[in-house]
Amino acid sequence: RAAAASVVRRKVHRRPLRSDSQAVARAAHPQRRREGRLLAQGRLHFKKQLEEGLAGDNAGLLLRGIKKEDIERGMVLAKKGTIKPHTQFEGEVYVLQEKEGGRKTPFFPGYKPQFYVRTTDVTGSIVSFTADDGSAAEMVMPGDRIKMTVELINAIAIEQGMRFAIREGGRTIGAGVVSKILK
Repeated sequence: RAAAASVVRRKVHRRPLRSDSQAVARAAHPQRRREGRLLAQGRLHFKKQLEEGLAGDNAGLLLRGIKKEDIERGMVLAKKGTIKPHTQFEGEVYVLQEKEGGRKTPFFPGYKPQFYVRTTDVTGSIVSFTADDGSAAEMVMPGDRIKMTVELINAIAIEQGMRFAIREGGRTIGAGVVSKILK
């Protein structure tokens, strides 16, 4: 019987990715974490097979020990122990105006939009807002730039400096950068 294997194609975001490395595929749901061995890297550059993928390269990867049905949209493939999932972060956000395709009305703490990070989307609750002067803000109007604390319903692989989008009903209503990981 053949061992389970899957092929995925993704962009390399950080360190060089070499053939025959141990890798962990991590999903937003902790029980869906899968481990496997990266056996081959089908990265072609001018029709030549290369042994490593650098940041910015698109790579085709053969994953031994991971079945096709275990892979889902938004998973992160990383070397074991290099990235951790988090549920709470602080972000600096620009809320789009109505003419930019955003909301017409303000929103308040407790609002629960979708947060998109790379290809992962997860619902999160906005816990609090902080104005530029450090004071607490009660609401956010379209067009505002604000710092917000977000609590996600599922842990996802995020890091400081990572960009995210805030979406509601199929449209983007804000864009931000993770400024601090809280939990």
